[in-house]
Amino acid sequence: MAILENTARLTGTGTGLFAAAFAALSDWNDARITRKALHGLSARELDDIGLCHGDIDAIANRGSRR
Repeated sequence: MAILENTARLTGTGTGLFAAAFAALSDWNDARITRKALHGLSARELDDIGLCHGDIDAIANRGSRR
C-alpha cells in the first residue's frame, strides 16, 4: 500500500514539473515567434507601431514573465 501512495505522489509531482516545463517551452516559443515577426518588419513599419529594432527583445520577452 505504501508503494502505491508514494507512486501516486511522485506521479503528481512529475505532472507538475512536466506542466511547468511545458509552460516554459511554450513561453519561449511564443517569444521566438514574436521576435521573428518583428525582425521581419522594416524600420518604417516598426516606427508606425511605435517601436524600433532595439525594442524587439524587450517586447518579445515581456509575455514570458508571468
